[in-house]
Amino acid sequence: MSILNVEHLTHGFGDRAIFQDVSFRLLKGEHIGLIGANGEGKSTFMNIITGKLQPDEGKVEWSKRVRTGYLDQHTVLEKGMSIRDVLKSAFAFLFQMEDQMNELCDRMGEADEVTLASMMDELGTIQDLLMAHDFYIIDSKVEEVARAIGLTDMGLDKDVTELSGGQRTKVLLGKLLLEKPDILLLDEPTNYLDTQHIEWLKRYLQEYENAFILISHDIPFLNSVINIIYHMENQSLDRYVGDYEKFQEVYAVKKSQLEAAYKRQQQEIAELEDFVARNKARVSTRNMAMSRQKKLDKMEVIELAKDKPKPEFHFMESRAAGKCIFETKDMVIGYDEPLSRPLNLYMERGEKVVLVGANGIGKTTLLKSILGMTASLEGEVELGDYLSIGYFEQEMAPGNTTTCIEEIWKEFPSYTQYQVRSALAKCGLTTNHIESQVRVLSGGEQAKVRLCKLINRETNLLLLDEPTNHLDVEAKEELKRALKTYKGSILLICHEPEFYEGVATRVLDCKDWALRLS
Repeated sequence: MSILNVEHLTHGFGDRAIFQDVSFRLLKGEHIGLIGANGEGKSTFMNIITGKLQPDEGKVEWSKRVRTGYLDQHTVLEKGMSIRDVLKSAFAFLFQMEDQMNELCDRMGEADEVTLASMMDELGTIQDLLMAHDFYIIDSKVEEVARAIGLTDMGLDKDVTELSGGQRTKVLLGKLLLEKPDILLLDEPTNYLDTQHIEWLKRYLQEYENAFILISHDIPFLNSVINIIYHMENQSLDRYVGDYEKFQEVYAVKKSQLEAAYKRQQQEIAELEDFVARNKARVSTRNMAMSRQKKLDKMEVIELAKDKPKPEFHFMESRAAGKCIFETKDMVIGYDEPLSRPLNLYMERGEKVVLVGANGIGKTTLLKSILGMTASLEGEVELGDYLSIGYFEQEMAPGNTTTCIEEIWKEFPSYTQYQVRSALAKCGLTTNHIESQVRVLSGGEQAKVRLCKLINRETNLLLLDEPTNHLDVEAKEELKRALKTYKGSILLICHEPEFYEGVATRVLDCKDWALRLS
């Protein structure tokens, strides 16, 4: 049974086409992985099927009475709402039903016998629906899910705008699970989630009976939960049965078959064109030449997709730093309240240290305290000599209206336009991306713009806060290669062991000093 049908979908932004005559169907119980390079339109596709965006052409048709739940990587939470408020908003449709039920009860006193019987039936239906959706135990359901994904430790009355990226993701995920939708739509759910909760989500999706569509660049996670791949590339969408490894095998075969067919056809075209050119003027062979020309005119020419620019990350290095990179002396990090015990950390030149641990325990705060961007509550940090620091933040500042070119020019005003364009192109961005505003790019493309700033500045110390979030598989592999060959020192926050293994010289688990284990 088909739950969702998408037919002949075409969509673009300005002169940039995203989809061209794309069709898609979702069947009951399918666990779909939606994959593709950064900027191919995965999040745009999700926005179209959820009705947030209207396509230029095509039809999107859901089965009747299907409830969808969408975990969107760009959802904004409103100031003044507590974690509890957001979780309880999952039951908004039930509170509306309760209002309908109360209104029915008020009208019953004035109803005649026939209308009253009809009202009683409607009242019974509403009560059954409320019971089926656990309406009368909402508070305990909220507590149960909040505990499962680690929200209770931070306090359910906390304002959602005070949360870290990972904590916000957990709140939205909790709301989604409480909604019990018929279809789950998940856009990079493992971004900002720590290892423990990625494992919990993995188990949840493995046991999930209904259908879901999952966008993820975390291949081990993707492989463990999906059974169908939809691959988005060059404005088209292709279906593959099996996991990511199976997709790679079939995709490689298809690509080599297409290239072989293209070569054969190009040779045939060259031979036909040569025959026509040599024989069209001769009376005796003119008919044969015209016949071959007709064949050429009718031929469906095979086109090979243009290769996407592959990112190349080469970090510029400055002179060597002193032996000590930094040392903290009884430093307590935090904002209104402490997040850590007194810290005595030491990092030496050439070390590549990875910080791991749950969300919200202070990993980003530690980086900012070392940099002096956030004042420590107690103690101090001493930075070493001759440091040239490069800092990669998790997200770009909201409300940024600059283009990619302007963004790089702000950092490197002496660059010519050619140098700026060349620097962005090396990070895997096309001309269309380069001339676009940063805010309209996908999360992965925005990350590449931030990396472009970093690799073109001479450094000997890199502080990287979740640099792999949003990056596609190719970009991640290239970034890992670049970090392995980097001769400077690295302090890296990361939740992906397969990324930092082979890079790290030391892994620090922040739970050893954190006061809050959320």
